[in-house]
Amino acid sequence: MLHLHHLANSRSFRIIWLLEELNTDYELTCYERNKAYRAPDSLKKVHPIGHAPILEVNDRVLIESGFIIEYLIKHYDTDKQFKPADDNEAAWEAYTFWLHFAEASLMPPLVMRLVFSKIVDQSPMLIKPVSKKIQSQVEKNMISSSLDSMLGMMEQHLQDNHWFAGSEFSAADIQMHLAVVGANAGSGLDSSKYTNILNWLKRCEEREAFKRAEEKGGRLKF
Repeated sequence: MLHLHHLANSRSFRIIWLLEELNTDYELTCYERNKAYRAPDSLKKVHPIGHAPILEVNDRVLIESGFIIEYLIKHYDTDKQFKPADDNEAAWEAYTFWLHFAEASLMPPLVMRLVFSKIVDQSPMLIKPVSKKIQSQVEKNMISSSLDSMLGMMEQHLQDNHWFAGSEFSAADIQMHLAVVGANAGSGLDSSKYTNILNWLKRCEEREAFKRAEEKGGRLKF
């Protein structure tokens, strides 16, 4: 029996989506964020770290979205649909690279952007101008240029590939989706500059399993 603990607007959406793609039975418990935009303490009763996703598999408790994705692919993807075969070297390398790239490279500057946005939002009026100035400097010096380079690499890759692992949809697309949604938040990605990324995002969100995941876990918002 699979039991997923899902926090609204978090990485655990990936796991709902993958479970829907796998068309496997699972129990879902949803949690809302508190006023500080953090996970509620009740998640710590499931796992001491208290972060989502948390997947209970019989008597085991699994955390980390990348690991959970790999676990589900290994044990539940019986038709080998969502990970390229090992002997397809080019597709396997692309799959593995983007699966790790999402969290190791793309998510950190996006999380930094989100954190500074929350700091500004929650700052008292008297110090809000100062916090906005700090946010602007961090965005300029640490976030924007890094994201521009990574998005450019992604745009080029998707010019030659329908999906991140090549011609076929895979769990790498599920892993990358959350980060791309984050990058597209606010004023949105420039459609003339990032056409391939935005077309890929549309293809992801047109999948029936994605729509079912949204119905169960809510729409991602940044």
